[in-house]
Amino acid sequence: MSHRPPAPSGRVTSAKIVIAGGFGVGKTTLVGSVSEITPLTTEAIMTSAGVGVDDTRQVPGKTTTTVAMDFGRISIDRDLILYLFGTPGQTRFWFMWDELVRGAIGAVVLVDTRRLADCFAAIDFFEHRRLPYLVAINCFDGMQYHDPQDVREALAISNDVPVVACDARNRESTKHVLISLVEYVLTMRRSRAVAPA
Repeated sequence: MSHRPPAPSGRVTSAKIVIAGGFGVGKTTLVGSVSEITPLTTEAIMTSAGVGVDDTRQVPGKTTTTVAMDFGRISIDRDLILYLFGTPGQTRFWFMWDELVRGAIGAVVLVDTRRLADCFAAIDFFEHRRLPYLVAINCFDGMQYHDPQDVREALAISNDVPVVACDARNRESTKHVLISLVEYVLTMRRSRAVAPA
Protein backbone atom coordinates (compact mmCIF):
# COMPACT_ATOMS: atom_id res chain seq x y z
CA MET A 1 0.00 0.00 0.00
CA SER A 2 1.40 3.37 -1.06
CA HIS A 3 1.75 6.19 1.48
CA ARG A 4 2.56 8.90 -1.03
CA PRO A 5 1.08 12.31 -0.24
CA PRO A 6 -1.88 13.26 -2.38
CA ALA A 7 -0.99 14.87 -5.69
CA PRO A 8 -1.13 18.65 -5.53
CA SER A 9 -4.14 20.19 -7.19
CA GLY A 10 -1.86 22.29 -9.34
CA ARG A 11 -3.72 25.40 -8.26
CA VAL A 12 -1.76 27.74 -6.02
CA THR A 13 -3.44 30.77 -4.53
CA SER A 14 -1.36 33.81 -3.67
CA ALA A 15 -2.41 36.75 -1.55
CA LYS A 16 -0.90 40.08 -0.62
CA ILE A 17 -0.79 41.20 3.01
CA VAL A 18 0.35 44.59 4.27
CA ILE A 19 2.26 44.94 7.54
CA ALA A 20 1.79 48.42 9.01
CA GLY A 21 2.27 50.30 12.25
CA GLY A 22 4.21 53.11 13.81
CA PHE A 23 7.88 53.96 13.57
CA GLY A 24 10.15 51.32 15.12
CA VAL A 25 7.33 48.92 16.07
CA GLY A 26 8.95 45.84 14.47
CA LYS A 27 7.52 45.63 10.95
CA THR A 28 10.85 44.83 9.27
CA THR A 29 11.61 42.29 12.01
CA LEU A 30 8.22 40.60 11.52
CA VAL A 31 8.67 40.27 7.75
CA GLY A 32 12.23 38.98 8.21
CA SER A 33 11.30 36.44 10.89
CA VAL A 34 8.74 34.62 8.77
CA SER A 35 9.90 35.09 5.17
CA GLU A 36 11.14 31.94 3.43
CA ILE A 37 13.18 34.10 1.06
CA THR A 38 15.76 36.66 1.99
CA PRO A 39 13.53 39.68 2.54
CA LEU A 40 13.92 42.71 0.35
CA THR A 41 14.28 45.67 2.66
CA THR A 42 14.79 49.34 2.01
CA GLU A 43 16.49 50.08 5.29
CA ALA A 44 18.58 53.25 5.34
CA ILE A 45 20.90 54.59 8.00
CA MET A 46 19.19 57.26 10.05
CA THR A 47 21.03 60.55 9.62
CA SER A 48 21.01 63.94 11.27
CA ALA A 49 18.28 64.96 8.79
CA GLY A 50 15.87 62.86 10.87
CA VAL A 51 16.68 64.65 14.11
CA GLY A 52 13.53 66.39 15.31
CA VAL A 53 11.48 64.46 12.73
CA ASP A 54 11.84 60.83 13.87
CA ASP A 55 11.19 60.33 17.57
CA THR A 56 13.68 57.68 18.68
CA ARG A 57 13.22 58.11 22.45
CA GLN A 58 11.23 54.85 22.76
CA VAL A 59 13.62 52.98 20.42
CA PRO A 60 17.03 54.30 21.48
CA GLY A 61 19.07 51.59 19.71
CA LYS A 62 17.42 52.16 16.34
CA THR A 63 19.96 53.20 13.69
CA THR A 64 18.13 52.31 10.47
CA THR A 65 14.64 52.91 9.12
CA THR A 66 12.49 51.66 6.24
CA VAL A 67 12.23 54.28 3.53
CA ALA A 68 10.04 52.48 0.97
CA MET A 69 8.91 48.97 1.92
CA ASP A 70 9.89 45.52 3.10
CA PHE A 71 8.99 42.48 1.02
CA GLY A 72 8.87 38.81 1.99
CA ARG A 73 7.09 35.60 1.08
CA ILE A 74 5.78 32.64 3.04
CA SER A 75 4.03 29.46 1.91
CA ILE A 76 1.31 28.69 4.44
CA ASP A 77 0.81 25.33 2.75
CA ARG A 78 1.47 24.06 -0.75
CA ASP A 79 -1.66 25.79 -2.06
CA LEU A 80 -1.34 29.22 -0.40
CA ILE A 81 1.51 31.71 -0.71
CA LEU A 82 1.43 35.02 1.12
CA TYR A 83 3.37 38.02 -0.15
CA LEU A 84 4.19 40.43 2.67
CA PHE A 85 4.64 44.16 2.15
CA GLY A 86 5.87 46.15 5.15
CA THR A 87 5.08 49.85 5.11
CA PRO A 88 7.41 52.63 6.24
CA GLY A 89 6.38 53.94 9.64
CA GLN A 90 7.16 57.63 9.40
CA THR A 91 4.44 60.02 8.30
CA ARG A 92 6.62 61.54 5.56
CA PHE A 93 6.51 58.23 3.68
CA TRP A 94 2.74 57.68 3.93
CA PHE A 95 2.23 58.85 0.35
CA MET A 96 3.36 55.33 -0.68
CA TRP A 97 0.68 53.51 1.30
CA ASP A 98 -2.01 53.74 -1.39
CA GLU A 99 0.22 51.86 -3.81
CA LEU A 100 1.38 49.34 -1.22
CA VAL A 101 -2.17 48.33 -0.29
CA ARG A 102 -3.40 47.98 -3.88
CA GLY A 103 -4.57 44.37 -4.31
CA ALA A 104 -4.05 43.42 -0.64
CA ILE A 105 -6.56 41.06 0.98
CA GLY A 106 -5.84 42.46 4.44
CA ALA A 107 -3.37 44.05 6.80
CA VAL A 108 -1.62 43.50 10.10
CA VAL A 109 -1.35 46.59 12.30
CA LEU A 110 1.61 45.92 14.58
CA VAL A 111 1.46 47.86 17.83
CA ASP A 112 3.78 48.67 20.69
CA THR A 113 1.61 49.18 23.78
CA ARG A 114 4.10 51.76 25.07
CA ARG A 115 3.20 53.91 22.02
CA LEU A 116 -0.37 53.03 21.06
CA ALA A 117 -1.03 56.44 19.51
CA ASP A 118 1.52 55.61 16.79
CA CYS A 119 -0.85 53.07 15.22
CA PHE A 120 -4.00 55.24 15.06
CA ALA A 121 -3.15 56.50 11.56
CA ALA A 122 -2.73 52.94 10.20
CA ILE A 123 -6.05 51.83 11.71
CA ASP A 124 -7.82 54.90 10.29
CA PHE A 125 -6.23 54.25 6.88
CA PHE A 126 -7.48 50.64 6.68
CA GLU A 127 -10.91 51.43 8.10
CA HIS A 128 -11.37 54.26 5.59
CA ARG A 129 -10.49 51.89 2.72
CA ARG A 130 -12.54 49.03 4.23
CA LEU A 131 -9.52 46.74 4.12
CA PRO A 132 -9.78 43.96 6.72
CA TYR A 133 -7.05 44.18 9.36
CA LEU A 134 -6.09 42.72 12.68
CA VAL A 135 -4.08 44.23 15.49
CA ALA A 136 -0.96 42.36 16.60
CA ILE A 137 0.53 43.40 19.93
CA ASN A 138 4.30 43.06 19.65
CA CYS A 139 5.64 41.64 22.92
CA PHE A 140 9.18 42.99 22.67
CA ASP A 141 10.62 41.24 25.69
CA GLY A 142 8.42 38.17 25.45
CA MET A 143 5.98 39.56 28.01
CA GLN A 144 2.43 40.68 27.33
CA TYR A 145 1.67 43.58 29.63
CA HIS A 146 -1.82 44.44 28.42
CA ASP A 147 -4.90 42.33 27.88
CA PRO A 148 -6.07 42.32 24.22
CA GLN A 149 -9.49 43.62 25.27
CA ASP A 150 -7.85 46.59 27.01
CA VAL A 151 -5.88 47.31 23.84
CA ARG A 152 -9.08 47.04 21.77
CA GLU A 153 -10.80 49.58 24.01
CA ALA A 154 -7.81 51.95 23.96
CA LEU A 155 -7.76 51.81 20.14
CA ALA A 156 -11.57 52.13 19.92
CA ILE A 157 -11.86 49.35 17.34
CA SER A 158 -14.89 47.13 16.82
CA ASN A 159 -15.28 43.77 18.54
CA ASP A 160 -14.99 41.82 15.28
CA VAL A 161 -11.42 43.03 14.59
CA PRO A 162 -9.02 40.38 15.95
CA VAL A 163 -6.44 41.49 18.51
CA VAL A 164 -3.62 39.00 19.05
CA ALA A 165 -0.29 38.98 20.85
CA CYS A 166 2.92 38.08 19.05
CA ASP A 167 6.68 38.22 19.15
CA ALA A 168 7.77 39.71 15.81
CA ARG A 169 11.15 37.96 16.17
CA ASN A 170 9.59 34.50 16.35
CA ARG A 171 8.66 32.72 13.12
CA GLU A 172 5.87 30.58 14.61
CA SER A 173 4.35 33.52 16.44
CA THR A 174 4.39 35.64 13.30
CA LYS A 175 3.00 32.78 11.20
CA HIS A 176 0.11 32.48 13.66
CA VAL A 177 -0.67 36.20 13.15
CA LEU A 178 -0.75 35.77 9.36
CA ILE A 179 -2.96 32.68 9.55
CA SER A 180 -5.32 34.53 11.91
CA LEU A 181 -5.58 37.36 9.40
CA VAL A 182 -6.31 35.00 6.49
CA GLU A 183 -8.98 33.22 8.54
CA TYR A 184 -10.54 36.58 9.47
CA VAL A 185 -10.58 37.73 5.83
CA LEU A 186 -12.20 34.46 4.72
CA THR A 187 -14.84 34.73 7.47
CA MET A 188 -15.63 38.30 6.42
CA ARG A 189 -15.92 37.32 2.76
CA ARG A 190 -18.24 34.41 3.57
CA SER A 191 -20.48 36.61 5.71
CA ARG A 192 -20.71 39.22 2.93
CA ALA A 193 -21.53 36.53 0.38
CA VAL A 194 -24.51 35.28 2.39
CA ALA A 195 -25.73 38.71 3.54
CA PRO A 196 -29.06 39.73 2.01
CA ALA A 197 -28.75 42.28 -0.76
